[in-house]
Amino acid sequence: MKSYDVFLDLAVIIAFAKLFGIAARKLKAPQVVGMIIAGLLIGPSCLGIVVQTDFLTQMAEIGVVLLMFSAGLETNLKDLFKTGPKALAIACAGVFIPFIMGTIYYLLFYGFAPVGSEKFLEAVFIGTIMTATSVSITVQTLKELGKINSLIGTTIVSAAIIDDVIGIVVLTVVIGFKSGNADVGKTFLNIGLFFALSIIIGYLLYHFFRVVEKKWPHTRRIPIMGLTLCFVMAYVAEEVFGIADITGAYVAGIILCSTRNSEYIDEKMNISSYMMFGPVFFASIGLKTDISHMNSGILLFSAGFIVVALLGKIIGCGLCGRICGFKGKEKYIIGVGMMTRGEVALIVAQKGLAVGLVDSVYFASVILLIMVSSIATPILLKLLFRQSDGQPENLQQA
Repeated sequence: MKSYDVFLDLAVIIAFAKLFGIAARKLKAPQVVGMIIAGLLIGPSCLGIVVQTDFLTQMAEIGVVLLMFSAGLETNLKDLFKTGPKALAIACAGVFIPFIMGTIYYLLFYGFAPVGSEKFLEAVFIGTIMTATSVSITVQTLKELGKINSLIGTTIVSAAIIDDVIGIVVLTVVIGFKSGNADVGKTFLNIGLFFALSIIIGYLLYHFFRVVEKKWPHTRRIPIMGLTLCFVMAYVAEEVFGIADITGAYVAGIILCSTRNSEYIDEKMNISSYMMFGPVFFASIGLKTDISHMNSGILLFSAGFIVVALLGKIIGCGLCGRICGFKGKEKYIIGVGMMTRGEVALIVAQKGLAVGLVDSVYFASVILLIMVSSIATPILLKLLFRQSDGQPENLQQA
């Protein structure tokens, strides 16, 4: 591949993503749905015009990091603290229920096995894959619907972030059992240290930005410094503490969300995200999908895998949301908002493949789950919000 071929790839991705995004909006569906379908169309499963490369993968990663940074910037801190305990409970239910359902499904499909056996560990790992939540699709949908800073929107985003952290702990434990070295204590220590460091740095940087805003109000150097913080936090979270980079990016947004120029920073970030990185990220979900080598057995397993994974989140998060005081359509909105899978599920699957916990053939199941959940979630959220608008208090803008 020639070095300049990437320009043609980017041109095709951006053109198709925007074209299908506009078409989706005309059909009253969120634009993100059109972008994902565009990626599927130009990817290996259909036309094969564009192939996923390392460069496009890195561009997509920047896209999701910017998206999460933007979500943090648009967060209302008062609502974040208010929804914190509820988000924690919903996240725990959103991990536990899919984990149990996924493990049981694998054992029912392939036959039960003794606890501790190779087959049992494979079943547990399938359950682990189901624990992952990808908040990026939901965040984009909530932004399109104007609900990102509502109480229920903040609850979903917070729960999804916590869900990823818990999922990392579960993944570490499962891999530890496979290798005979489950260092759960170290994982919890790293998570605690990251958030403790984030609080200290956040306090210092918040006051630093207040000083900068007074000296250079509404200047472009402020968004540049904000973007630098975003990338540094994403790197530190992943490299130093073993936490997903999107968590670091979201925390960076939280640090700056109460500054005077938070909206200005977000406005500048959205330019890059809207024009290039966002379309590449959402289209990349379709580009990664190649179902041409699937056999009937894997297709059947994948169908059940998708149903169980989606229901696991709706049941777990929805029921817990009801217990936490969300009524009517609200509990379904929380369940549906938490059912998307994306880059985290792929990371979990790749970790399992690396240590021999899962066969590569199951990647197709994970990709199909990502595709179905990424397309279904925005559509269902829009329908549920349309039915609930103006009724429940928790749906109102903060």
